[in-house]
Amino acid sequence: MRAATPVFTSLVLSLLAATAFGGPVAAETTTLRMTWYSDGNEGEVMADLLKRFHEQNKDIDIVLDQVPFKAINETLPVQLASGQGPDMARIVDMGGLSRYALDMRPFLKDPTYWETNFGPFLEWMRPPGDARAIPGFMTQLTVTGPFVNKTLFEQAGVAMPGETSTWEDWAKAVKEVADKVQAPFPLALDRSGHRFYALAVSQGTQGFGANGEPEIVDEGFKRAAQLVYDWHKSGIMSKELWGSVSGTAYRGANDEFTNAQVVMYLSGSWQTGQFAKTIGTAFDWVAVANPCGPGGCSSMPGGAGLVAFKTSQHPTEVARVMEYLASEPVLAEFYSRSLFVPGHLGLAKKGIDYPTASPEAAAALKVFTLSAAKISPIAYRTQGYGNSRIIFNAVISRLGQAVSGETSLEDAYKRITADVTQQIAERNKK
Repeated sequence: MRAATPVFTSLVLSLLAATAFGGPVAAETTTLRMTWYSDGNEGEVMADLLKRFHEQNKDIDIVLDQVPFKAINETLPVQLASGQGPDMARIVDMGGLSRYALDMRPFLKDPTYWETNFGPFLEWMRPPGDARAIPGFMTQLTVTGPFVNKTLFEQAGVAMPGETSTWEDWAKAVKEVADKVQAPFPLALDRSGHRFYALAVSQGTQGFGANGEPEIVDEGFKRAAQLVYDWHKSGIMSKELWGSVSGTAYRGANDEFTNAQVVMYLSGSWQTGQFAKTIGTAFDWVAVANPCGPGGCSSMPGGAGLVAFKTSQHPTEVARVMEYLASEPVLAEFYSRSLFVPGHLGLAKKGIDYPTASPEAAAALKVFTLSAAKISPIAYRTQGYGNSRIIFNAVISRLGQAVSGETSLEDAYKRITADVTQQIAERNKK
């Protein structure tokens, strides 16, 4: 779920200890590989922290492979399935990849620290039925929410809707603004099943039946799907965005928002650092609370976790690296420099200072932090479900077909249900 990422680079953090005359290495060195994607500057921050770790631990080298987000979703699962995965990777489909995760508990000095500070999120990373594994930690907690071009509202002379306004209120307002200032995109919503669920939860979807199994297409889900369908027909949303890709492909509107072409953009907290850098003072932008519906005003939680994998031949060394990165002072620095909402309960309670944040970014992070406290249990349950990626992909693929005119909404509903049932059954056979 994500913004544009840097092109593939491979950064080898290797400083071998040798004698002044080029003699042999003093001690055997273990080399670990970490696969990483970035939305903003977090790759640079991680590289700096790993360099610092190596200076204190000469016996461990870390190769940081920075890849596009697409590679995390498409290439990494194939590598892990073949037993060729890295030692660690930053991932978002934590439930889907949980079968490959390494339980670091036997190798950690203080497992209680991890349980206390990452407890709720460890459940997202654990294989089904496992209540004890410690596979990794959250590089950030993400919260969905809209970014608004405040300057366009001011130029149009339209008042921004208030904190408890509905999706319909916002849709009406942004269309009025766009018409007055000739903005091509009144409302943009990431072409992502996860982002769609921010709308669906607010419309009252429950997602699961009494037996605990997914029941995707309920009345709340239909209300959300109908809104997206109607918004595309009326021009509130543009087919130029969702219609430019097909299948399960992600499509964001980062560039369009940065270029002041979008009035309101539903994405999330991970965009804050990037927008602070790319927009600068070109126009005034703000993050606003998630709009409301019959199901409330909940955002969707998410985030990325740095997870260790069973493919590693060096679990002890992996645990040492992870303990360093997850330690409170190091992780606080990572969150602060990356402008991320903390996925560490202790740091969230204490609060994070963002000294490098622009006033716009600092204000946005405050909004997202407040939104995190209002997340619905349904949203947490959906995100933490081990097959959530299957659901998100089926929803965005079939709903995208309906938006593009390839099928009807009713047919899309049937195909979503069939896709989810079939793919979960196939996964369970493996």
